[in-house]
Amino acid sequence: MTQFFNNNLEQIISSVILLIIFIIIRTIIVITVKNIGKKSGTTEARAGLIGRYITVILVLIAILIEMFILGVEPEEVSLVFSSVFAVIGVGLFAVWSILSNVTSGVIMFFSFPYRVGDKIRIHDKDYPVEAIIEDIRAFQIHLREDNGDLVTYPNNLLLQKAVTLLQKDALDDASIL
Repeated sequence: MTQFFNNNLEQIISSVILLIIFIIIRTIIVITVKNIGKKSGTTEARAGLIGRYITVILVLIAILIEMFILGVEPEEVSLVFSSVFAVIGVGLFAVWSILSNVTSGVIMFFSFPYRVGDKIRIHDKDYPVEAIIEDIRAFQIHLREDNGDLVTYPNNLLLQKAVTLLQKDALDDASIL
């Protein structure tokens, strides 16, 4: 056992350094995402969801770096990744709509100009919606119409349609009355 550690001391030290760097970067990014979420008025659950997405990406990058630390040849890595991405690509083609909604949810987290409680109008020729934003989730946005109906609108469609802000923080105004 001692001989194993002596023979692989450089890789072990590099792996520990990679782990420490990974934890530091992840912590900084998650704290930054939570601060952005607080400033933009989004829920803590959404900030946590975005933090998990970023963590998955960082883990994949760390695994790739760890492969090189352990001495895996670039040709072997490219063969594995091309095979995995081919299989994933075929599988994800079937669920592209879900990925589109998740990606839109991430975009909306960082740059959506409306918050929970705002009353908006979505200019959709097939189904125009005028409602109060009740919740913004990873796949869809929940809207409450004036008649009490709950409308779930996919995130990817929301980014493709024109949206008008009718009243800011309509929920706060309704609670005053």
